[in-house]
Amino acid sequence: MAKEPKIYKGLDGVVVDETSISKVMPETNSLTYRGYAVQGLCEHCCFEEVAYLLWHGQLPTRTQLRAFKKDERSRRKISRDHLGVIQKFPKRAHPMDTIRTSVSYLGTTEIAWGGEPVEADMERSMNLLAKIPTMIATDYRLRKGKRRIAPRTDLSFSENFLNMCFGEVPPKQVVKAFDISLILYAEHSFNASTFATRVVTSTMSDVYSAVTAGIGALKGPLHGGANEAVMNMLLEIGSADKAEAWLRDAVANKRVVMGFGHRVYKWGDSRVPTMRGCLEDLARWKNDRKWIEIEDVLEDIMVKEKKIHPNLDYPAGPAYYMMGFDIDMYTPIFVMSRITGWTAHYMEQNAANRLIRPLSAYTGVKQRRVKPIAKR
Repeated sequence: MAKEPKIYKGLDGVVVDETSISKVMPETNSLTYRGYAVQGLCEHCCFEEVAYLLWHGQLPTRTQLRAFKKDERSRRKISRDHLGVIQKFPKRAHPMDTIRTSVSYLGTTEIAWGGEPVEADMERSMNLLAKIPTMIATDYRLRKGKRRIAPRTDLSFSENFLNMCFGEVPPKQVVKAFDISLILYAEHSFNASTFATRVVTSTMSDVYSAVTAGIGALKGPLHGGANEAVMNMLLEIGSADKAEAWLRDAVANKRVVMGFGHRVYKWGDSRVPTMRGCLEDLARWKNDRKWIEIEDVLEDIMVKEKKIHPNLDYPAGPAYYMMGFDIDMYTPIFVMSRITGWTAHYMEQNAANRLIRPLSAYTGVKQRRVKPIAKR
């Protein structure tokens, strides 16, 4: 008899390829980008430096960073035709659907295939990095019935996006918290959206198709959409004095408590303390600790009784809420950060490509004969 194959649901524990881009170091439980712990990157670097690191393997020198910023800023504008596409999006459409379509449209403006020189991949990656914030902010303003705000070249990556959304650059602590969130969300090895990106890349398709696939995967609430779900959960709870009763009812009725657990981390998400610090800064700025107080109650019970720790989405959700973003904007913000990781993996996959084509265990009926319709 044939040996039954072992099934690894969700590819749990399966190592499918090599990568030099990121890793959670087991000895420190720290997520690292190209060997640097994200905590250190958040403390000493801006998002543009981290984008450079993910693509080039090393942190930039002062001269390299200056050139990188100048190049990114020069590409921020989108065409009039592209603006016309965004203007036609239904106002009720989820921003993840509009950014997915907007990236796909960008791919129609040129003929691109996989396996091209890495310089071409880098060029398109920079275009995506620079233009995605403009696409998201433009759609954000138009959906709210407001005049779009064009990108500026005198502002940093984070300052420019915040200005395009809100019409002004907020205080430094807000910009810093936002920039740190982008660093923390930039890359995370073979997560669902990155693996989807690499699968499409392996077919020798183009970077726009690969990124569009990544956006589709990121939309799901078990992946990128979790930060939206966290904030909706906090709003449903309403206040700290209701948090414990809400949680115990949710557990009793087998509801998923959003923002907890992670398949990779054994002792808690290493990104959480850094983002929690940003959340504390924002609470002081707003003079409002309501969401922190609710989260403290939930976290205390989940860690003590369930041994389940919060993940990055847990502090990020209320942080974006205090910045003033609508909840359905949280995952598109994730996109404008993770585009760095996706494109780094796109280039890495192309450098040593093999078509990703796993097997499956068939559980259907055995082979049978087709009978003429008159005999059925």
